[in-house]
Amino acid sequence: MKVFIFLVALAISGVASAQQGKQRQEGKQQMRYEDRQRLREDMNQVYRDRGERPERPQRPMSPQEREKLRQDVRDADRQLKR
Repeated sequence: MKVFIFLVALAISGVASAQQGKQRQEGKQQMRYEDRQRLREDMNQVYRDRGERPERPQRPMSPQEREKLRQDVRDADRQLKR
């Protein structure tokens, strides 16, 4: 009988601790309403600012510029591998 009570208590404590862990994780993931609203306003401002200024037209690269860029990327890649 003592073993049965012990097993029931063990099962109940396991379920309770699993629920507490889930609640802690959910609490960390949720943002407050004010934070979400501020983030939304900031992003809207960025999109408005981007729409106001025209983007510069990108000119085609000359073969020399293209080769220089290619070489710079290769050099940077070699340095990262070291």
